[in-house]
Amino acid sequence: MSEAPAAPRTASADRARREGIGLLVRPPEPRAGWRLLPARVAAMCAVELQKLRHDRTELYTRAVQPALWLLIFGQTFTRIRAIPTDGIPYIDYLAPGIIAQSAMFIAIFYGIQIIWERDAGVLNKLLVTPTPRSALITGKAFAAGVKSLVQAVVVIVIAALLGVALTWNPLKLLGVAAVVVLGSAFFSCLSMTIAGIVLSRDRLMGIGQAITMPLFFGSNALYPVSIMPGWLQTISKVNPLSHQVDALRGLLLGTPADLPADFAVLGVAAALGIAAASSLLGRLAR
Repeated sequence: MSEAPAAPRTASADRARREGIGLLVRPPEPRAGWRLLPARVAAMCAVELQKLRHDRTELYTRAVQPALWLLIFGQTFTRIRAIPTDGIPYIDYLAPGIIAQSAMFIAIFYGIQIIWERDAGVLNKLLVTPTPRSALITGKAFAAGVKSLVQAVVVIVIAALLGVALTWNPLKLLGVAAVVVLGSAFFSCLSMTIAGIVLSRDRLMGIGQAITMPLFFGSNALYPVSIMPGWLQTISKVNPLSHQVDALRGLLLGTPADLPADFAVLGVAAALGIAAASSLLGRLAR
């Protein structure tokens, strides 16, 4: 009895076989950078949250300074009424400025971490992956934003315990989170840009300490722009921290604020910071 004829091979099977052989000869093309960007940002944020979960010491120690600003500086100047705040208690006026200040102080030294990663050999390993440099910087920038956001929550709780009249509108609180993240992204990118220029932790520490106080006192965090001298008003208008504080006051206290302009300035500043830090990342890794 003759054997049954073999079934003819389908075209789809032939195509799959050819593609399988092709993968052995030619590796698959890496995914485009825009596909890797969300995953990289999420991974960096998860790393920062894991650090806070396993070691809360930094969170507690960093909460001391904003608490002192609100307890001592805020309540003292509320009593003497030396700074015009349009009828708002000074401690209420101060609280959004301290939120922005504490977030900036966390982000402005973020370049030290990337220098440490270079010294430990981690940065070179990241740069040989298919991940674009802009994705690496964006991930680190928004990881700094997540870290600053946790600090902002601590400051908001302290302010609420001190009787500061803050809003609890969920949409406005989401806007506060976006403002904190964008501001922290810019200042962390500024720090990583400086790290790419000076290439040293000691120099970065010195420059970071030299620019934090001018950024803070050259903003509207402690006093309104209207009482500043003319030259300082000009600086305050181009200071991203002033726009961050203005947006936080408008969202948390309901004071007049140009929120579209504030968000636009913070968004553009963060984008420029990411571009600058990405361009210097290769120099840092040499």
